[in-house]
Amino acid sequence: MGEIKVSPDYNWFRSTVPLKKIIVDDDDSKVWSLYDAGPRSIRCPLIFLPPVSGTADVFFQQILALTGWGYRVIALQYPVYWDHLEFCDGFRKLLDHLQLDKVHLFGASLGGFLAQKFAEYTHKSPRVQSLILCNAFSDTSIFNQTWTANSFWLMPAFMLKKIVLGNFASGPVDPEMADGIDFMVDRLESLGQSELASRLTLNCQNSYVEPHKIRDIPVTIMDVFDQSALSTEAKEEMYKLYPNARRAHLKTGGNFPYLCRSAEVNLYIQIHLLQFHGTRYAAIDPSMVSAEELEVQKISLHSSSEQEEQ
Repeated sequence: MGEIKVSPDYNWFRSTVPLKKIIVDDDDSKVWSLYDAGPRSIRCPLIFLPPVSGTADVFFQQILALTGWGYRVIALQYPVYWDHLEFCDGFRKLLDHLQLDKVHLFGASLGGFLAQKFAEYTHKSPRVQSLILCNAFSDTSIFNQTWTANSFWLMPAFMLKKIVLGNFASGPVDPEMADGIDFMVDRLESLGQSELASRLTLNCQNSYVEPHKIRDIPVTIMDVFDQSALSTEAKEEMYKLYPNARRAHLKTGGNFPYLCRSAEVNLYIQIHLLQFHGTRYAAIDPSMVSAEELEVQKISLHSSSEQEEQ
């Protein structure tokens, strides 16, 4: 039990990367918590948005690996927001505070939905350079909870936790997945009633993504072939919404592949970000990219722009 929490990697992460708390709203109770690691000279970092049950540190394995390769990575934890517009407005203010003009977003489950909504919200003055959507969805109606969304704020914490735990895998899983689930249960326990209620409200409030507003953004859809909280129909809907998206399939990984299949997830993230190397939207320190790699990237960028012109 709790293998990840006592692992050397997690302890190294907690001892080397400080957790920052930032307030950008007029309401002082709305606090963003975040880990910001990697070279500060990078102006277009990769930002991680967690699922309902997650805190910013559920992405610690991505932070450790990607910063080691020269990327700037930020992992977030949301304040209490009760609707998508309020979240998008707060997130925009956070990016302004961090002096980040454009960013790449990796969103897991609810985080993936919010990433899409933010890209949609800012489509007239784009702030999102690309999206990696992990076990994400595009329409909250798939959870059949839209009618209860407005009553989550009334429910006690134990009842909210029971709702979230109902989506966790219950059958036999391999040791890495079991450790991932244990860690997420532990993170869930650390969330207060209002944090959980607000996230479940955002997760289930009647809303869907308008794809025509974000169709020009490069997307990678990352999902698993084994059991997860997402139905096959929800996955198919994502493929339909983003017909040109790259697909990153993991044979196994459940709801939390970034914890239990981190090497594969990190590889897919690198492949996604590779298309921006050598541009002003690179999330990596240029000194960490070889000249040969940059040359190949420039040739592929040139050929893709020629194809678009034709």
